[in-house]
Amino acid sequence: MRLRRLLDLTIIVCAAACARPLTPMIAPVTGPSAPQLPGSDEDSRSATDGEPRLPPPVPDSVRGKVDLAIQALDLFDDSSIAVSAGGETPDDSAPASFNARPLEPSWDIEVRSFVTHERVDRYIQLFTGTARDRFSTWLQRGRAYEPMIRSTFRARGVPEDMYYLAAVESGYDPHAVSRAYAVGMWQFMTATARGFGLRVDWWLDERRDPMKATDAAARFLASLKDQFGSFYLAAAAYNGGPGRVKRGLARHADDMEESSGEDSFFALAETGYLRTETLNYVPQLIAAAYIGKDPLRFGIALDSSPPYVYDSLRVPPSTALAAVARSAGTPLARIRELNPFILRGLTPPADSIYVRVPLGTAIGAESVFVTLPDSERIALRPHKAKKGDTMARIASANAISVHQLAWYNPRLKTGKRGTLTAGQVVQVPTADVVLAAFDVPDPAIERYGSSVRGARTHVVRRGETLGGIARRYGTSVNTLAKLNGLKRHVIYAGQTIVVSGSSSRSATRKASSASAKSRVSAKKSSTSTRKATPQSRKTAAPTGKAASSR
Repeated sequence: MRLRRLLDLTIIVCAAACARPLTPMIAPVTGPSAPQLPGSDEDSRSATDGEPRLPPPVPDSVRGKVDLAIQALDLFDDSSIAVSAGGETPDDSAPASFNARPLEPSWDIEVRSFVTHERVDRYIQLFTGTARDRFSTWLQRGRAYEPMIRSTFRARGVPEDMYYLAAVESGYDPHAVSRAYAVGMWQFMTATARGFGLRVDWWLDERRDPMKATDAAARFLASLKDQFGSFYLAAAAYNGGPGRVKRGLARHADDMEESSGEDSFFALAETGYLRTETLNYVPQLIAAAYIGKDPLRFGIALDSSPPYVYDSLRVPPSTALAAVARSAGTPLARIRELNPFILRGLTPPADSIYVRVPLGTAIGAESVFVTLPDSERIALRPHKAKKGDTMARIASANAISVHQLAWYNPRLKTGKRGTLTAGQVVQVPTADVVLAAFDVPDPAIERYGSSVRGARTHVVRRGETLGGIARRYGTSVNTLAKLNGLKRHVIYAGQTIVVSGSSSRSATRKASSASAKSRVSAKKSSTSTRKATPQSRKTAAPTGKAASSR
């Protein structure tokens, strides 16, 4: 199919260039020519002499259009460039790369079958109506990441057009943070991110790394597809949790007997079991894919955008990103853009890591970096506190705020008024380091649902069993089942389970038990009061009152 589209595209362009009457050619043409289709030999012969005629050479200008279209086809598959019969793009005033209509939009997820669905149509109207500007911003931002995301999904066996899921999740923003503290383009919670191998700590948050987070999302979606047999159910589980989708399918199995494939999501949605957010999630994905493949049809013009590509340079611990920028000869803002997961403007104090630099600059940057003096390379300067020193005084002396100074001293203990003990060491950043930092909350913060609040959790990886997890955390299978309200000892990849502490169910049971004991105690007290003498009744009354108040 892909070869056929490429063949058709080349024929259209070459035909436009060769629209004048053909003349006999003495020698064969050197260089590219229009491919011959089966049955076209008859068309290439003269009506009078029967001798074959070869088409004239394709002009360089037209050949360039074909090459550009081929590159677009390679990068964006069906989002290729349509070249008009005159060899010009439809809109000369707009960037040729993205403002051309696709030849025939197609998707590797089911879109056309559901565009008339009420919820899908509602979001098509929203994204092309009152939310057009915001949706256009999402699509424009996503252009830089589209080749990378599609390539990653293809390698992991995920449909490339699941690319539009990130539009719904975050608008392709690596720094997006939800109310529940899900972070990044793919909106991972801390525990889930760590379960898929992403580093999340005070210095680095790889949920913000477009490359690594995309790979984690692809693995997660692939595992959910294996579990539920449908990428739309996988998307629903990605949003609302695999447990809810699994329970919904089990509870409404009779209602869904005639549903299969991607229809299963809509059948489950009609049961009313899914939360509203999840109910609307897949329709938003379909609407985004429908519009995103042919934005000009809906009056959305997008500019071309350089792809998210880079070289990498390994640097020592506590290296200022500003030093990397100087070495690569690029603005600090560009280094921040390539490394959104480096939170504090420097590499972690205990780790040597790879820092991303613009494509083609790594070798030169490495040569310059080794010549930098320590004063430019090292990000932090230790300050030994004296008696009476405070964080405010040190911050003021270095032209930064107390809040910024605290970024580089996460474990430093101070007095109530920020006073320091003589001899305490405070790490003071340079101005360039603070300039490169992101003001973000502690990545360890995570707001769980009521079932895991205040408890230690574990994200299940593929191949793990409840028994293996129980041994790892020194507990029993029955305890884990009780903590997580599991009726059967079955778990699945990506599931977050409580491994210590108390779940909401056990807390509720404890509260109910305590309440029941209180009622029994109050009843006994009331009975004994009725049997008591007037004198003892006066003494017993406060006890009965206290019991009822508990």
